[in-house]
Parts: sequence; structure tokens; C-alpha cells
Amino acid sequence: MMVYLYLFIAIISEVIATTSLKASENFSKLYPSMTVIIGYAISFLLLSLVLKTLPVGIAYSYWSGLGIIFITIAGHFLYNQKLDKFAIIGITLIIIGIIIINLFSKSSKN
Repeated sequence: MMVYLYLFIAIISEVIATTSLKASENFSKLYPSMTVIIGYAISFLLLSLVLKTLPVGIAYSYWSGLGIIFITIAGHFLYNQKLDKFAIIGITLIIIGIIIINLFSKSSKN
């Protein structure tokens, strides 16, 4: 179970880093730029630990799917970015895919 905690923290670190990219204004602002670098470093370190246990395809499906969802939410609240109905449908399909993997795939079991 610890592997999923590491994966979750890796995803959150990546979301914070990616969200900070916009705030860094092409790395011209110090603190957001440092957040990007530290966030990605933590994220990739933890992802490398996760990949010792989980198959890369399963880990990356969680990583990319949840990352898209969380970054979309962050963009909405931090940068007032709006979603159209097709974006909402696409994100819903991502969530459904993650649920299917978690419930039915034997590949995701340790």
C-alpha cells in the first residue's frame, strides 16, 4: 500500500510543479521557478520508487490520468480557466478508465 502513497505524492508534486510553470513566467520569477524544479525532482524520485513495484503502464496511467484531472482543477481555480462540455466528457472518460484499471485489471495488483 505504501507504493500508492508514494504514487499519490508524486502526482501531487508533479501537479504543483506543472501549475507553478505558469506562475514562473518563463522562469523569470524565483519562487515559482524553484517550486517547479523541486516539485519535479520529488515527483520523479517518488515515481522511480513506485516503478520498482508497479508495472510502468499501470503507474503511468494513474500518473497521467490523475495529473490531468488535478491540473485541470488547479487551472480552473488558480487561473480561471474554463472547460467546455467536450473537456468535461474527456476528463470523465479518464476517470472511468482509472476506475476500470483499479477494479478489474490484475496488472495493478501487487
